[in-house]
Amino acid sequence: MESKTKVLGHPIHPMLVVLPLGLLISGVIFDAISLVRGTGEFATVAYWNIAGGILSGLVAAMFGLMDWLAIPWGTRAKRIGMLHGIGNVIVVTMFAIVWLWRSTTTTTPTSGLFLIELAAILLGSVTAWLGGELVDRLGVGVDDGANLDAPNSLSHRSARAIR
Repeated sequence: MESKTKVLGHPIHPMLVVLPLGLLISGVIFDAISLVRGTGEFATVAYWNIAGGILSGLVAAMFGLMDWLAIPWGTRAKRIGMLHGIGNVIVVTMFAIVWLWRSTTTTTPTSGLFLIELAAILLGSVTAWLGGELVDRLGVGVDDGANLDAPNSLSHRSARAIR
């Protein structure tokens, strides 16, 4: 099932998800360093990484929702996509709670907030696997005519024409 939202012939959602993933994971790593070292500089970097991860996650979610709406009802892909999306909304919400709680100070998080971050990353790992299941197993977002000798996406030729 080909993605409905593309740029230069490629689905937008998978291009965007790497930014929030990288920022949120980096935020957790910098918070861990801050907790171990007891310094605020790493916590400040983590705080702003989390902010960027939340914002970019919301943008990625908009394009994911557009793709999900195009999946036919009653399919396994629709159910997996729903779990993937809802799980990611929960992940972003968990990080938003941490970020808002820390909004008065960007210093090292409490151990409770850090545990929320770890739980969000764990859930994010599951939702990332679900996203991989959608693409790699169920073919969501993949050009209907995809094959090993398909023409370049910029050629404006159908991938099916080569077969």
